[in-house]
Amino acid sequence: MAGAKRAACLGPAGSYSELAARTLCPHCAPLLQPTFPAVFGALEGGGADCAVIPIENSIQGGVLQNLDLLETRSAVAVAQARLRIDHRLALRQGVRLADVTRVYSHEQAIGQCAHFLDTFLPHAERIFTDSTAKSLSLLDAHSAGIVGAHIRAEGVVLSEENIADEKNNFTQFFLLRLRAQGLPASGGTVFFSAVCEHRPGSLLTLLQTFSARGINLTRIESRPIPSVPGEYRFFIEIDGDIADPRVREALDEAQGSCRTFRILGVYD
Repeated sequence: MAGAKRAACLGPAGSYSELAARTLCPHCAPLLQPTFPAVFGALEGGGADCAVIPIENSIQGGVLQNLDLLETRSAVAVAQARLRIDHRLALRQGVRLADVTRVYSHEQAIGQCAHFLDTFLPHAERIFTDSTAKSLSLLDAHSAGIVGAHIRAEGVVLSEENIADEKNNFTQFFLLRLRAQGLPASGGTVFFSAVCEHRPGSLLTLLQTFSARGINLTRIESRPIPSVPGEYRFFIEIDGDIADPRVREALDEAQGSCRTFRILGVYD
């Protein structure tokens, strides 16, 4: 429909990212992209009004590529949703497990189903794809895919049970908009990145900025800085409303004590 708003997300159709986009922005048409950098590019280039990316899985942790992209690109998170991940084995109709020599899916999905694959398909080659849904286009008489339970495709049969090692599996997705549009004025959670000074106690100083004010940290993750071997960037989420003067004061103080500091999202 002409003039309809669009939400960039990782495709193809049927991906968890598309499902998340329909959840976070139900009035937008999903604009499916082949890679995560292309998702950011569609937003920054004006092809999309917003974008949706996975940022953390409850089993495998942060989606590292998207943490790095969020740090370097012109987007901020303004909302989040957690979707239950229900992995099913996909086979062409009539194909038996004994016929399968290859299993296709996203790297995280294959990792999350390792016990099933080790038990029932120990000799099958595991081949990573850009998304779970992409594996559907690769199915043949000797291959299987791992896809979401919401997938429906003609001639494809899904396993009756969730094959993930951990059934209580969730992925957190961010809704992004352009940084130039500004941060939300309020939101119960703030997500930021920081590089501390390379000296003893600098991380402790940063963390005490929040603990001294009774502000809880709900996530902290470190990533190597490629251009500076041996140094790290921290990704930190705090439980606090950016509209609260106490939280604002803590963020300002944290920024002053760090070499680099960037707010990456404000959301409920």
